[in-house]
Amino acid sequence: MKKSISDIPRKLNRENIDQAITNYLKLLKDIPLKINADNILQLLTDLKRKELNAGPYPNVTLFEAANRIMTDLTILYGIKQLLNGYITEINYDEYEVEFGHDNFNDNDIKANNGNTKLVGEAFNVAKTFFQTKKSKALKKIRKQIRENDKVLLIYNSDAVDKTYVPKPSRNEYHLQVELNRSKLCI
Repeated sequence: MKKSISDIPRKLNRENIDQAITNYLKLLKDIPLKINADNILQLLTDLKRKELNAGPYPNVTLFEAANRIMTDLTILYGIKQLLNGYITEINYDEYEVEFGHDNFNDNDIKANNGNTKLVGEAFNVAKTFFQTKKSKALKKIRKQIRENDKVLLIYNSDAVDKTYVPKPSRNEYHLQVELNRSKLCI
């Protein structure tokens, strides 16, 4: 039986994160690596209009699938880092996430341990869109949180310069995720 995005767990923990990543990467194997077109207009039109018919989002275009997939990978690898203790102040046993096609929760990431609540957003953007995306995400989250809640932004490390140092408010954390090619090969 062929796997789909609905088979990837939305509640991620130490026991299932590695398998979730492996299964997600397997979904990517069916996406064609070459695109043929007779001219630039056909290429651009196909990227923006032609359904992919493969991967975790077969019913959307390659353009839309790429946006969703890159954010999904940022979430998966970011949660793995959190579960491995990368940010000591954010230490939950389980994280509930939303992938690119989900729209069940107010945020991409949430966790709760009975004492504190985590609210998070994830994105994968070009450097040119980073500040705008970061500002919108923080504005959205800040409207929802209470005093002791923790705020998390997870984003791709290449969205910012290596010298970038975030200036988070109290209980706000940034997690930069590097998606390198060797990690993504299965």
